[in-house]
Amino acid sequence: MGAKIIPVIKKGKASKKQRTLEILVRLQRLYPDATCSLNYSTPVQLLVATILSAQCTDERVNKVTPALFGRFPDAASLANADLVELENLVRSTGFYRNKAKNIKSACAMIVTEFGGEVPNQMEQLLKLPGVARKTANVVLAHAYGINAGVTVDTHVKRLTQRLGLTEHSDPIHIERDLMGLLPQSDWENWSIRLIYHGRAICKARSPACVACQLAEVCPSAFHVPQASVASTIDIEP
Repeated sequence: MGAKIIPVIKKGKASKKQRTLEILVRLQRLYPDATCSLNYSTPVQLLVATILSAQCTDERVNKVTPALFGRFPDAASLANADLVELENLVRSTGFYRNKAKNIKSACAMIVTEFGGEVPNQMEQLLKLPGVARKTANVVLAHAYGINAGVTVDTHVKRLTQRLGLTEHSDPIHIERDLMGLLPQSDWENWSIRLIYHGRAICKARSPACVACQLAEVCPSAFHVPQASVASTIDIEP
């Protein structure tokens, strides 16, 4: 599992790293089977799905990708896809013109520069249109089993700040802070579990601190408007 179980600690009584490891252990207990929510069969499909997930729920992406991958299953077909058809297939994910353009361009580069295979190195992935560290981290971790960094999406950003693990607001600095606090083997499963917790308990507008098993090690607990316990039953996408 990566991190060792340590004694329960109280906020303000331990170092930031100790609190981080305690939070990690609790997240592992809460969400033992947490995994990537996107549906895919190949690295290129994961890449495309992750690009589509920007400013969109994974649930919505998973409704779009069956038809998309049925029509264009690999990098070569996506690179040669008609742009208007591609736009129509991904329209409901939002920002569809830019996403379609990036998918087509990224797949063209994968074909011409990487032999039709999604590269498994961060530096190469970042050369692809529409790919920043968040997308690259997801692809490396889930397609290739490589923990190159910590995926920072909106849930991870919000919870990392609320938990007092960073003073930064930009994803790059947040990622660096987390990489220094967590064992590398747990970089990606931290993000996945934190995302689950953000969906279920620590919601953006009304976190349910009364039902949160991280509350005693969270400096923000009960300092923001609270959700009712009953509302935590429904997990938002």
